[in-house]
Amino acid sequence: MKSKVKDLRTRNPVELQQELLELLRAQFGLRMQHTTQQLGNTTQLRNVRRDIARVKTILSQKAKQS
Repeated sequence: MKSKVKDLRTRNPVELQQELLELLRAQFGLRMQHTTQQLGNTTQLRNVRRDIARVKTILSQKAKQS
């Protein structure tokens, strides 16, 4: 997890926005799978939600620095 945070901090805001968009799409797909009871591993949903929070946090920190 630490390496992911370090990787995210080195990216610029445009790349972070792209990562956020991809994560939101993944979350939508996982929610649909969960709703239709096709999702076997529900921890994926939690992990994606936490990754989204990480990206949003780093984006807000970079915005405050500028």
